[in-house]
Amino acid sequence: MSLHLQRDLDALKKEILQLGNVVESAINFAILALVNRDSELAQKAQGFEDEINNKEVTIEEECLKILALHQPVAVDLRFIVVVLKVNNDLERMGDVARNIALRAQYLASQPPLPIFQEMASELPEMVRSMVRKALDSLVTLDVGLSLKVMKMDSRVDEINRRMYTEVRNIIEADVKNTEVALSLLSTSRYMERIADLATNIAEDVVFMVEGRVVRHTGGNRI
Repeated sequence: MSLHLQRDLDALKKEILQLGNVVESAINFAILALVNRDSELAQKAQGFEDEINNKEVTIEEECLKILALHQPVAVDLRFIVVVLKVNNDLERMGDVARNIALRAQYLASQPPLPIFQEMASELPEMVRSMVRKALDSLVTLDVGLSLKVMKMDSRVDEINRRMYTEVRNIIEADVKNTEVALSLLSTSRYMERIADLATNIAEDVVFMVEGRVVRHTGGNRI
């Protein structure tokens, strides 16, 4: 590997990690706004959108430049491919965090509805943990940590499915609660989507380290 290629790859890794940190902040603010019914935190979460979008564009341009100038192969090529995919997933996480923040802002203005404990505490904490672990696995190239993220995804899916039943029961009990209940359901779906994107990153780390594709293999992927 040439020194120029190594320098560009190191700079690219730094850029994708910086984007990950910004996205993680947006997610944390959005989820805390939801849990604490805090409109100010919701506004802070929305404030990251431009920075995330600008970083995503910059990283994509850097990847394409490296491909054109150095024509990397093997491990270096896998790294750039993964960065392009992670870059896209992180930008989408930022969009979903903004959606959660918008819902949190609305919900903070409405009377609270009772929801089951897993939705109130376990799901938000699991999603934040998955994002942190996925980013840590990317930094350290830790496949074991990636596999932990992938295992957590099924529990997130389970809680999200239960949320559908809970929301239906809330609406059936009092139709006046329909809009608030559906907003709660949306936040559950958004958190589940962030978990899916964190799982994508974990799967990409496995590919980068081992050259093994674990996506689209159902329950046997880990």
